[in-house]
Amino acid sequence: MNKSIFEAAQPILNNLITHDYQAYFVGGSVRDYLMHKEIHDIDITTSATPDEIEAIFDKTIPIGREHGTINVVYKHEQYEITTFRAEGEYDDHRRPNAVYFVRDLYEDVKRRDFTMNAIAMDTHYHILDYFNGQQDIENKIIRTVGDAAERFNEDALRIIRGLRFQAQLGFMLEESTYLGMKSHIASIEHLSIERIIVELKKLFTGKYITQSYNNLKSLNAFNYITYFNQFDFTKFQVNLPVEFTLLIAALKVQQPMVEASLSMLKISNQEKKAITKYERLIQTIPNISSKNDLKYFVYDYGKVDIINVLNHSELLHDNQIIDLQPLIVNRDTINETYAQLPITSRKQIAINGNDILTTLNQPGGAWLKPLLRDIECAIIRGEINNQKNEILEWVKTHVKI
Repeated sequence: MNKSIFEAAQPILNNLITHDYQAYFVGGSVRDYLMHKEIHDIDITTSATPDEIEAIFDKTIPIGREHGTINVVYKHEQYEITTFRAEGEYDDHRRPNAVYFVRDLYEDVKRRDFTMNAIAMDTHYHILDYFNGQQDIENKIIRTVGDAAERFNEDALRIIRGLRFQAQLGFMLEESTYLGMKSHIASIEHLSIERIIVELKKLFTGKYITQSYNNLKSLNAFNYITYFNQFDFTKFQVNLPVEFTLLIAALKVQQPMVEASLSMLKISNQEKKAITKYERLIQTIPNISSKNDLKYFVYDYGKVDIINVLNHSELLHDNQIIDLQPLIVNRDTINETYAQLPITSRKQIAINGNDILTTLNQPGGAWLKPLLRDIECAIIRGEINNQKNEILEWVKTHVKI
């Protein structure tokens, strides 16, 4: 097992222990360590309070001080350290109305979501497992810590997280855990869409997406998520991992009568543009019937995004969106066409709008944009070379103002 990430953090824990505090690795890093999976970051839990953590370490960042979390900077790396804590009542299915710092590890881990995430490990790699999380990992079971209904009533996002873990790990949901999800699924409507989207992005790219997605549908989860509740998911199948932007685009193409705005998802403008681009790309594929069509298509959308769509041909076929025409649009023709393009973006054209205005001695206007498109297409077809003088001569003979 790869222990290097834990070894690098050992001085942090040792410093806390030297000052008579308890300190452990906890959560996902311990779970992944036990599963022999790659570990990307670690979480540390301690009996030291935020004040005490800040007193011990030279450089700290109070990223979530009110919740007991302090980042310690050590050898140019940041380590998130959280004080053992218990929580008050949950009033809104999202967050506790109070957080209490405690000195007992058991009190801390018993508030966590699933048994596999409630395992702690000390500096000697000794495991502290109060809820048989190791056994659940070995049996490939997702089980809540304690009563499922209580855990999901506290924070409804745990329902989506549980299904996300299922998609990533391929584990089965323990029966009472699934029933707890079912009885509290309506509570996810109280969650912010941002928190849900974070989990759904990971869920849909999970290796074991099929069962998890089917559980989302059987729980009627989409009925309680803004934007998604506008679509009919009984018509939509997902059997392989798919990135979030392509998923939304495919959904929009399949159900074009739905007018839900992407702004409801509160995603970045870059993601909105990616969805719109994929949507148009998918809609354009059936219209490609010639080599010139293919050239324009590859130029407009780029080979990376086109090949990504081709890699999801099963998703498009299963949902009766499009059936690809492999004789015209396939990886070989896309790669070959892209390699032969004289330009791959408008920025590469040897002239600009000012050159055209000067040559024609005309003021700017709405006519300029379609002309630039005509020039692009002429270069792509090989009708003219991408050279300034040749392009301007072409403009003189082809443009009527």
